[in-house]
Amino acid sequence: MPESARKILVTSALPYANGSIHLGHLLEHIQTDIWTRFQRLRGHECYAVCADDAHGTPVMLKAQELGITPEQMVEQTRAEHHQDLSDFLVSYDNYYVTHSEENRVLCEDIYNKLDAAGYISKRTINQLYDPQKEMFLPDRFVKGTCPSCGAEDQNGDSCDVCGATYSPTEVKNPRSVVSGAEPVLKESEHYFFDLPQFEDMLKGWIRSGALQEEMANKLEEWFEAGLQQWDISRDAPYFGFEIPGAPNKFFYVWVDAPVGYMASFMNYCNQHNIDFDSFWKQDSDAELYHFIGKDITYFHCLFWPAMLEGAGFRKPTGVNIHGFVTVNGAKMSKSRGTFIKARTYLDHLQPEYLRYYFASKLSDGVTDIDLNFEDFVQKVNADLVGKVVNIASRCAGFITKRFDGTLSHNIVDAALLEEFQQAEGKIAALYEARKYSAAVREIMGLADKANQFIDANAPWVTIKEEGKAAFTHDVCSLGIHLFRILTIYLQPILPVLAEKAEAFLNDTFTWESMQEVLTGKPINKFKAMMQRVETKTVDAIVEASKQNLQATPAVPLSDNKHLSADPISDTISFDEFAKVDLRIAKIVKAEHVEKADKLLRLELDVGGETRQVFAGIKSAYAPEDLIGKHTVMVANLAPRKMRFGLSEGMVLAAGPGGKDLFILEPHEGAQPGMRVK
Repeated sequence: MPESARKILVTSALPYANGSIHLGHLLEHIQTDIWTRFQRLRGHECYAVCADDAHGTPVMLKAQELGITPEQMVEQTRAEHHQDLSDFLVSYDNYYVTHSEENRVLCEDIYNKLDAAGYISKRTINQLYDPQKEMFLPDRFVKGTCPSCGAEDQNGDSCDVCGATYSPTEVKNPRSVVSGAEPVLKESEHYFFDLPQFEDMLKGWIRSGALQEEMANKLEEWFEAGLQQWDISRDAPYFGFEIPGAPNKFFYVWVDAPVGYMASFMNYCNQHNIDFDSFWKQDSDAELYHFIGKDITYFHCLFWPAMLEGAGFRKPTGVNIHGFVTVNGAKMSKSRGTFIKARTYLDHLQPEYLRYYFASKLSDGVTDIDLNFEDFVQKVNADLVGKVVNIASRCAGFITKRFDGTLSHNIVDAALLEEFQQAEGKIAALYEARKYSAAVREIMGLADKANQFIDANAPWVTIKEEGKAAFTHDVCSLGIHLFRILTIYLQPILPVLAEKAEAFLNDTFTWESMQEVLTGKPINKFKAMMQRVETKTVDAIVEASKQNLQATPAVPLSDNKHLSADPISDTISFDEFAKVDLRIAKIVKAEHVEKADKLLRLELDVGGETRQVFAGIKSAYAPEDLIGKHTVMVANLAPRKMRFGLSEGMVLAAGPGGKDLFILEPHEGAQPGMRVK
């Protein structure tokens, strides 16, 4: 490493372990990886770690829905996330999980230090409680009417219509998203972290250059409103770490999630004999950077540095905050096919195309990044294929065929070569400042000059002219030199292209190696390094990502509005039909649904498991007539969130409608949970 080598630890926000990686996630991980690769290319001791965020109520409920343990679900999801990120060339030294022994030990250590220093208190609060599921409800698991503007079906902590924020206890007509039941107020003792004690420290830290000025200004608004004590506990049932000395009380997920950065690095240090404390002690000379989205600024720039300070650890050197991803100028949409998962993209295109496009858009600001598909195709084809790779493909053939595959000993335009080499200071400064789009513009400006040089000297003409062979050799050799420098500049963004260039040139790239000149060096035969992107390929990604939001009916199939004499729809294969899991279910409870003309809420015993289903059979059945009956349900239909609650299956019924609507009743002797074959 050079004398000025730095010790750097870099993290990305942790993907939550209940869904797939999509383009929005990829923006952050690619931004992080470009910066990390740049630091390594410069010779610094730079580590990058990440993990799956494993804890919380959503993971617990999703696992229950899938019929597996939270640990099993987290393990499966983490493996999927890690594979997707690796295939996008994101080079974490360690990709771990917050449900780990290292994280538990660190969380308890930090909590005990905060408690001993007087930063933890207890008090009894009122919370909304689901009487059916027997659990306290997190904010986002409460829906109801906005107390500010009266909009219906709003989240328990904020309104999407008027933007108001509020407590779940203020919501009008609340209901549980988990069961559909009306929640009740219930007392519970909770643990609080005394954030206001850190106000002066935080004000100084956010103005220290640790984050962008626009985000520092935004944080000032929270100081003006007054910092509040932070509720760090959740009640059982909850998937997470139990608070020491507090049975059935668990750390809120946002306590252990950022500690997961430390835990992932500790796990790596233990495997590679690295001094963990030298990066995390208060007087550390190492640098610590977090890359996050703007939606989690509050947690990373107030709670997290305060926790670290109170527990005797160092604070982040910088928190790099980015905006969101839009597609074709709008939010990602499942119906339009623009909510694109990482794996769907990878099934059709190389990852470096998206890496380059995001880099060409990213700055050090917090503005949203728009992925415009037409622009994406044009930019990749024009810049990467038409400019950069084209330089090598235009020159290499002459070197191989006419000059024994060896570069010239002469530099025909020393000033041009020097201009390319001297650009490294400016480009390095832009990478360091995360101004990738500006760096890309500089690099592509150089690529234009390289192509202009080749056009002006026309080796395809001079090779045919008498006495011009040496000149042609010199021109093509300099073209290869310029291509080499460009690929070194692009290596943090396009590592695979750089690897192909290294193989082509029998070379190994470092940032300093661009100052070398490979005169008289043998090179290999040129092979195509990138292919043009076809519009039809992007269209195929969109098509593969489309979800017909009308495919799942608003209520189960038994609602007579879905029963008609329409022609039979497109056929499905036997294998597709075999995926439908039909089960015997016993109706253990049936009741009317308030403000619903056609629905009954059924509780179904499916053999040791109870499911809630909303069925449109109110016109044919009184609730009391259904209790105790056996029926047939589709057991593996994805749960659907309705405004009355979560419907966890479908009851099969047939008939012309109205009173002539009949649930399917199996023969006598059928038992709940039995499969219908």
